[in-house]
Amino acid sequence: MTDIPGRLATSLADRYRIERELGAGGMAVVYLAHDVRHDRKVALKVLRAELAAILGGERFLKEIRTTANLQHPHILPLHDSGEADGVVFYVMPYVEGESLRDRLARDKQLPVEEAVRIGREVAGALDYAHRHNVVHRDIKPENILLHDGQALVADFGIALAAARTDGASRLTETGMSLGTPQYMAPEQAMGEREVTAKADIYALGCVVYEMLAGEPPFMGPTAQAIIARVMTEQPRPLTLQRHTIPTHVEAAVFTALEKLPADRHATASAFAEALVQPGATHGVTAGRPGPGAARASAARRTRLSTAAPWAVAAVALLAGLGIGARVLPRRTPSSPVRLSIMAPTETPPIAIRLSPDGSTLAMVLGRGERLAIYTRRLSELEPRRLEGTEDAFTASWSPNGQWIAFITGNQPRRVSAAGGAPIAIPLRVAAGLTALEWADNESYIVGVDGGLARLAADGTLQVFARPDSATLEPALGLDQVLPDGRVVARSWRSPPNGPVMIIDPQTGRRDTIVDADAAWASYADGVLSWTLTDGTLYAAPFDLGATRLTTPGRPVGGIVLSVLGFLPPVTISAGGLAYAPTRPRALVRVERNGIARILLEADRTYHSPRVSPDGRRIALDFTDQQRDVWLFDVADSTLTRFGFDSAAHDPTWLPDGRGLLFAAQRGGGIGVVRRRLDASGAAESVLVRGQQQVTVHAVTRDGRTGLAVAITNNVFDLYGVALDGTGRVDTILGTRYSEGWPAMSPDGRLLAYQSDESGRMEVYVRSWPGLGNKIQVSQAGGTEAVWSRDGTELFYRSGGGAEPWLVAARIDGGPAPRVRSRQQLFSVSNYEFATPHANYDVFPDGRSFVMVRQGRPGQLSEVVYLQNVRGLLDLQARSR
Repeated sequence: MTDIPGRLATSLADRYRIERELGAGGMAVVYLAHDVRHDRKVALKVLRAELAAILGGERFLKEIRTTANLQHPHILPLHDSGEADGVVFYVMPYVEGESLRDRLARDKQLPVEEAVRIGREVAGALDYAHRHNVVHRDIKPENILLHDGQALVADFGIALAAARTDGASRLTETGMSLGTPQYMAPEQAMGEREVTAKADIYALGCVVYEMLAGEPPFMGPTAQAIIARVMTEQPRPLTLQRHTIPTHVEAAVFTALEKLPADRHATASAFAEALVQPGATHGVTAGRPGPGAARASAARRTRLSTAAPWAVAAVALLAGLGIGARVLPRRTPSSPVRLSIMAPTETPPIAIRLSPDGSTLAMVLGRGERLAIYTRRLSELEPRRLEGTEDAFTASWSPNGQWIAFITGNQPRRVSAAGGAPIAIPLRVAAGLTALEWADNESYIVGVDGGLARLAADGTLQVFARPDSATLEPALGLDQVLPDGRVVARSWRSPPNGPVMIIDPQTGRRDTIVDADAAWASYADGVLSWTLTDGTLYAAPFDLGATRLTTPGRPVGGIVLSVLGFLPPVTISAGGLAYAPTRPRALVRVERNGIARILLEADRTYHSPRVSPDGRRIALDFTDQQRDVWLFDVADSTLTRFGFDSAAHDPTWLPDGRGLLFAAQRGGGIGVVRRRLDASGAAESVLVRGQQQVTVHAVTRDGRTGLAVAITNNVFDLYGVALDGTGRVDTILGTRYSEGWPAMSPDGRLLAYQSDESGRMEVYVRSWPGLGNKIQVSQAGGTEAVWSRDGTELFYRSGGGAEPWLVAARIDGGPAPRVRSRQQLFSVSNYEFATPHANYDVFPDGRSFVMVRQGRPGQLSEVVYLQNVRGLLDLQARSR
C-alpha cells in the first residue's frame, strides 16, 4: 500500500491533506490527516486493498453508513466515508491520547477503580448501540481510546459492515477473521451467522478481565489454539491473581464470560450495574464456583470447571476435593466433566496413560528423584511410585489393566500395576526401540528401526511395516493398538508430525484417517483424538469398522504441552481423556547462579536461540504462527524479522558473525540456506535433498563445513555439508544409534555430540578432524552440549533425573582430551529442550545463558482430565 498516500492526496486534495501514517491493523491502515474544510485533525482509515476486493467497496460503504448516526459521549463518531481512485476510506476524529492497548502495554494492569470505570463507560456505549440495533463485533483494547481520562469506542460497525457484505464468507475462506480470537465469544468463534449483543458483552468481559489481571482470560500460540481454549476452558479466578479485586467485580466479569449467551448479563447496562453493585449479578451462574469457592479450591490444588455446549455442561462441585477429586469412572455421566489435577512436582510429566477402564492414570514424572512411573487412581488423593521403573520414558497398560509395559534405556519391561519388581520382556535381537504397546496380554507392537513390528512372547520380532522409501519417508510413529489388532500410526513427514493412519499388521494395508500434521492420535469408545503439532487437541466420532471419521474434528480441551523428543503427554480411554496443558513461555537470560531475567515475555513458542559471536544479537525462530527466523537486539530489546522465508527455522551463526545458516522450505523439502546480515533478496540455497530434512547446527572454524543432522532409518546421523555451493555431503557419524546435537569447539579441534549408543543419551567429545580419541563427558545421562566461547568449558543438561541440571565440564583439549571437573550450575527443569540441537546458548563472557522458560518459578505441573468426551462432541454438534 505504499502508493496509497499519494493516490489519496491527489484525489482528496480539496478535502483532506494526509500528513503521516499512524499505524496499521488487520482491516485498515490509519493516517493522520487535516480536514481542509473544517480545519481539524482527523484519522483517515484506508480499508486494506485485499479486503476491499473481497468485500466489495460500494457495499461496504453502504453498510458502514448505517452506523454514522450513532451519537454517544463514549462512541467515536464516523465523520465521512467514500471511495477515491479505487481506495475505500472512512474518517473519524483524531483523538489526542492513547489507546487502552497502549496503556496496558505500559502499565500491564490498571487500578481496580479505573478498570471498573472504563468498563462501565464502554458498557454504556455498547448499551446505546445495541438499543439502535448495532453490534460492534470487535471490542478489544485497540478499539478503546482514552481521551482526557474518558473511554471512546472506535470503529463501531466496521466489523458489522464487513460481515454483512457479500464477500464475508470469502473473507473467512482466506483465513482472515472478523474479530480477534482473545476477545471472541464462543458462538462468534464457532462462526454463528447471527452474532448478537451478547457477543459484545463477552468481549467487554475479556477486556475488563485483562485490565484487572494483565492478560486476557485465554491466551495461546495461535488463533486456533486460543479458540480451542475459549470453547473448552474456564478463566483463572481473578481474586486468586489479585486479592484487591472485590468479589462482586469478579462475579460480574465471570457472568459476562459465560459460554452460553443466555447465561450472560441481559444487557450491557446490566453488566455496568453489576460492576458496582454487589448482588446485581444475583450470584454466580451454575457450573462455576464463586470467588470464595475458587480460593478454597485453589488452596486444595484442584480445580473442577465446566462450560456450556461449546465446552462442557454444568455440574455441581463434588464434595471432598483434595489434591484430586472423586469422579465416577465406571459410570459415564450425561454431561462432560473437566477436572484439573496438580501434580506434586514443577517438572511436567513426559508421558501419561489412562487405564483401559479410565479409573487410573499412569504418569512418567520425577518427584525429587530420577524419572519413574507413578500411578494415581482418580478416586484417590496421592500418586504412588512404581519401584524399579527408573529412567522409563514410555508407559502402556495391558488390555486387562493389570500390567504396565515401559522402556528404560533400550530394554522393554513390564511391572504389575499393583507394584512389585519389574520383569524383563524377552527381546532376542538388539534393536533400537522407540515405542512399546500391548497387542494382547502376552505380546506387543513396537516401533523399531523406523518401522513397526510384533514382539512375540518368546522375544522374536516380526516387522510388518517399514517407511516408504519411494517418498523418502523417514519413519513410522506408533501410537496405539486398536481392539481389533490394527495399529494407529503416523507417517513422519518431518518428525514428529505426519498424517494419521491405521495399519493392518496382517496385510500391511494403510488407511489414512487424518491427513494433517499430527503429533499423536488414539482411539477409545467411538472417539478418535489427535493433536496437531502446535498442541491443539482435536476429537471426532470415529467408525472403527468403516475406518473413517463420521464428522469433522473439533477442538476439545486446551493446548497440549510440547515435549520434543517424546510423544505429547496426552491419553484417551473409555473413561475420558487426559493431557498435560502447555504453560506460559518466556525468553530469559540466566546467570550461572540460576537467577533469570526476562528478555521477551510474550507467550510464544521461542525456539533454538543462538547468541551472535559478539553477544549483541540473539537469533531464534518461533514454531507458532508463520515460522521464520528473527533477530533480537540485546541492548535495544527489539525483535526484527530476518529470514523472510517459508518455514525458516533453526538458525546457526557463521563464524564471522556476519550472517546465518538456517533451514527453510525449498522444492517441497527442507533445505539449508544462507543469508548475510547486509544482504537483500532471497536467501542463498546451500543444500536441498528432496524431502529429506537436513539441518545445520554448527559450523567449522574455517567456515567451510556445516555440521548437520538428518534422519536415516529412524535414527539421527551426523553429516558434513560443504558450504562452497557444491552440494557435497559427507557422513561424519552414521550408525544404528542416534547421533546428533553437534557442537564444535572454538579452536576447531574438538567435536561434541550426543549419542544413545550406551542405551541412553550421553554427551561425547572426539578430536577433530578425523574423529580420533573419544571421551564420555556426561555421567548418568546428558544432552545438548554447548561450548563456552573460550573453549575451556562444555555445558550440557544432565539426564536421568527428575531435577535436570545445567552442568559445566572443564575440558582439556589436545590429542587426548579429558574431563578435568564437572560443576552443577542450576536446575533446568523449567527450561525447554529440543531435538536434534540445543535449545539454549551461552553468551561470550561465559557467565550467562539464553534459554526458553516454560511455566513460572514454583508453578506446579498440571494434568487436565475430560470425562465423557463423546458427550462433549454431542453438545458441540447440537450447539451449531
